[in-house]
Amino acid sequence: MSSHVAIAIVGYNNTADIDSCIGAIAQSTYPDFEVVICENGSERTYQTLRDTFSAPLAGGQPVKVIKSPANKGYASGINQCIAASPSADAWWILNPDTEPTPAALAALVRRLEQGDVQAVGNTVYFPNGRVQSHGGAWRSWLARAVSIGSGSALETLPDAAAIEQAQTYLSGASMLVSREFVQRTGSMSEEFFLYCEEIDWCLTAARKGLKLGFAPGATVLHKQGTSTGRSMSPGARSRLSVYLDERNKILITRDHFPFRLPIAGAAALLLLALRYLRKGAVRQFTYALSGWFSGLLGRRGIPRLKS
Repeated sequence: MSSHVAIAIVGYNNTADIDSCIGAIAQSTYPDFEVVICENGSERTYQTLRDTFSAPLAGGQPVKVIKSPANKGYASGINQCIAASPSADAWWILNPDTEPTPAALAALVRRLEQGDVQAVGNTVYFPNGRVQSHGGAWRSWLARAVSIGSGSALETLPDAAAIEQAQTYLSGASMLVSREFVQRTGSMSEEFFLYCEEIDWCLTAARKGLKLGFAPGATVLHKQGTSTGRSMSPGARSRLSVYLDERNKILITRDHFPFRLPIAGAAALLLLALRYLRKGAVRQFTYALSGWFSGLLGRRGIPRLKS
């Protein structure tokens, strides 16, 4: 008996991304799934999505489009998607600006059904053919996340066992979580609004004895930042993305490694200065500094940024 998977996608006025993502999902070799899209943006975008996906996919899989009452962030949208698909055995959290290969979902389910892990990640790569990550490791003394395999060639086969041993979180762009994972870990925290939710979720799961796996053969293209301004270039990043990135890394430290906060906070400050100032991104450094300070103060939830 195969696992029934609900694919959870959260959008924010990016219908073109979602259309491409659903087009890729429709080619999946694994047929037992449904799609739930939560639109965090405008009513107009929601209606467009409903009209576009009013019929099932060619394989008969239903596509449900729901509208969030308000934009409370990415995790809120994911939680609404999970609540809207109660019959699922597992949920595939998938960014709207991704395009999975046809074999990706089958490989993820195959690894999950081995029974020794409760959530599974995979290789996420950029349009230039370089790996974004095979998974991630949180460096608690630096308040920083390290992407495993970042920058390597997509053609280089990863060592699945080594990744499973090293990773402490899965990429939020693509992660398959079991019903047990959700029941024991709880909903994805909505305190971060955007970024680091998956790190918090996985660290919380680890404290409860849950394990993370890696699915060889599952690859997902990630165009990254099309709706948030999270550009790969430090000097081109938006205020929101920089602020939340730094704030939430400090919040992760406060929540999971509080006794390391003094050292981790100082290290994070040095690292963000090196990242932005040495590249002349002075404006982004001020955004990062604001986020870092907000994290130290424990500010959470929807950011109140002045324009």
